[in-house]
This record gives sequence, C-alpha cells and structure tokens, in this order.
Amino acid sequence: MGNPHIVVIPYPAQGHVIPFMELSQCLAKQGFKITFVNTEYNHKRVLKALGENNYLGSEISLVSIPDGLEPWEDRNELGKLTKAIFQVMPGKLQQLINRINMSGEERITGIITDWSMGWALEVAEKMNIRRAIFWPASTAVLCSMLSISKLLNDGIIDNDGEVLYHKLFN
Repeated sequence: MGNPHIVVIPYPAQGHVIPFMELSQCLAKQGFKITFVNTEYNHKRVLKALGENNYLGSEISLVSIPDGLEPWEDRNELGKLTKAIFQVMPGKLQQLINRINMSGEERITGIITDWSMGWALEVAEKMNIRRAIFWPASTAVLCSMLSISKLLNDGIIDNDGEVLYHKLFN
C-alpha cells in the first residue's frame, strides 16, 4: 500500500479555498497524496491564478465537480448556491471517488471537508472512508456560530441578532 490518498473539499469561496490549499500543501510535504476538489467555477479560477508556474507538485491533483448552477448564474447568492451544492455535489463526489478507486491509482483513504460541506461526511461514511472536518476561519467565529442557539434560547439576542440588553444586566 502506498501513501494515504486524501480528498480535500473546501467550500467554494476564497476564504475557504486558500486555507484548504495551504493544508493540502502541508499534508503533501508529509507524504500524503491529495485530490483537491473544487467546483468547476472555482477550478478555472485556481488554474488561472496558478498560471504556468504550477508549484503544487505531483502530490496534489486539482479536480472539479459541478456545483449545480449554470455558468452564468450568480454564485454570490449563497442560499441558491448552497441549495444547488447539496443537490448535485454529493452524487458527483461519489462518482469521482469511485472513478479514482477503480483507476488503479491509490485508493482514497480519507476525506477532509469544510464545515460548510458536511454532506461530504455522509458520502465518506456511505463509502466507508475515514473523514474529518476542517474549519478554515478563526476559533472565535466557530464558537460564536455554535453559541447562537444558546444565546437565542437564553434570551440574550433576538431572532434578528439584536442584543437584548435588559437580559444582560438582570
């Protein structure tokens, strides 16, 4: 058996893709083979940014799968993008993994996915592949997000996120 072969899946936004690429480069330096999965839209952007001086090396393969939107549709409409992603990308990811596993290359041994792409964990579980979530932003942001329901339940903030000051000082 060769080196571990990891599929890396960022959420399709710059603040997610770049940290995932940095993580992938660190893993590649440790001997991991990486298949970096972008949406088709972001894949083209990454290739353009890399230009002819592709410094990723042979251990990182860049691949793409559809995000479910047409090329002309606005990817800044996050609700629409997220809905399309959930409908299309799980099946496309499973097809990609099957294709890699049947190609004679090293089989996929793990998936590292963005918190926002949790559906990939379900694909990994279904395919009996090890899985992990990576959070590319600050810990403070994650803690805030995880605390929203408690803040709502405790009456510290309202449904619009406004602080209910009378609750803070009583």
